[in-house]
Amino acid sequence: MATTDEALLDDLLRLSAAASITPLIEPDLLGLRRSWHSCSLVVIGRDLAEPLARVQPAHRPGVVVVGSALDGDDLYRSAFDVGADEVFRLPTDESALAGKLADAVDGAVRTAFTLAFVGGCGGAGATTLASAVAVFGNRRGFRTMLIDGDPLGGGIELALGIERDPGDRWPKLLNASGRVSAAALRSALPSVDGLGVLSWDQSDVTVLPPETMGSVLSAAQRSSDLVVVDLPRRADPAVEEGFVRAAATLLVVPCDVRSVAAAKRLVGPLRAVAGDLRVVARESRPHGLSADDVAAHLSLPLATKFGTERDLPAAMDQGRFDPRPRGRLARAATDILNLFTSAP
Repeated sequence: MATTDEALLDDLLRLSAAASITPLIEPDLLGLRRSWHSCSLVVIGRDLAEPLARVQPAHRPGVVVVGSALDGDDLYRSAFDVGADEVFRLPTDESALAGKLADAVDGAVRTAFTLAFVGGCGGAGATTLASAVAVFGNRRGFRTMLIDGDPLGGGIELALGIERDPGDRWPKLLNASGRVSAAALRSALPSVDGLGVLSWDQSDVTVLPPETMGSVLSAAQRSSDLVVVDLPRRADPAVEEGFVRAAATLLVVPCDVRSVAAAKRLVGPLRAVAGDLRVVARESRPHGLSADDVAAHLSLPLATKFGTERDLPAAMDQGRFDPRPRGRLARAATDILNLFTSAP
């Protein structure tokens, strides 16, 4: 950032702080020219745009000029002469400039595939399957983030054994809105072998504003190859935001009549917000319904099926989530990854 205007510099520093970046400040034309090729984004104040244009700098991408709403057409002429990509007028364009700053930190925009998981009834195993997909996706080499969207659930961080690890949880992000820095979000979260995890703490917070869910999910998607979201069955605006932003939703349903009946009531509301809705059948009883029967009763395509691993619940109670590599849960997670993703 280069400007001699102290008021403009204060505005730029405020927007930088909102984007969680610490910029290099050049206070004069000499410093601006010295840093011209070394920064991913060059922000030029209106006061230095015309002097820079007179020395005819080499053309480069990632240059913006910032002025005020009171500046005339000279601002655009100077921006054209220095080869700027965009012009921002403050305060009108503050949010757009903040987004530009965040993009510079996040680097190349990723196209994360987002999977939402929801149980067709209580205890369906959606959290377990979501965790398995995230863990095996991370092992496969995808840059993965696992997000617990259910404040009343059992807690993903307890199952993964990271409840005492430092890092931000949802309550710390309650005021997040607008553009959230993807790099700052990932670095603030606890992780397991590189898998970023956003979960809940033990506070009384049980509701998220939809703006918070949207902003955080957007940042997660920009910093990841794969985002896995575990969502509750209850309908509220934040939960709906999670389903809307997912590329596919997996409804996890045990293979018995009562569970299918409960899941049937969810299908209609889910169809309204989930773009690609499929069922995952959990085989829990020797003489229950078949996976194909469950899919047929719900009129949904069958993504895969899985069964409970006998030792896994006890291991999760002890904070060890380690499905057997060749077990039924691992096979189901692999099926889902193969169905929806390609090699990173």
